Amino acid sequence: MKISDIYHMDIYSDSGQYLGDVQDVIVDLERGELSRLLTVPWKNAKGDVKVVLRQKSILYKNVKNVGDVVLVSSLPGAKADDISREEATDLSR
Repeated sequence: MKISDIYHMDIYSDSGQYLGDVQDVIVDLERGELSRLLTVPWKNAKGDVKVVLRQKSILYKNVKNVGDVVLVSSLPGAKADDISREEATDLSR
């Protein structure tokens, strides 16, 4: 599956809650893997990088399945996750 295939897919928790749709992705180029799925376009983040990463993104490690929809773990913190200051600084560049 290509990354472009994930764009605009609906995102649901494994308990059936609709979380949004994939508007953008963050790729960890050093590891060569997806890091986060964003429910808002990255270009709209502007100065609110931390807010977007905490409230409008889903860690890809919480994705259980990608098919017709993206299915993510409904564990606490699956949508919002503490981010490091370094990660927010790197992504705001």
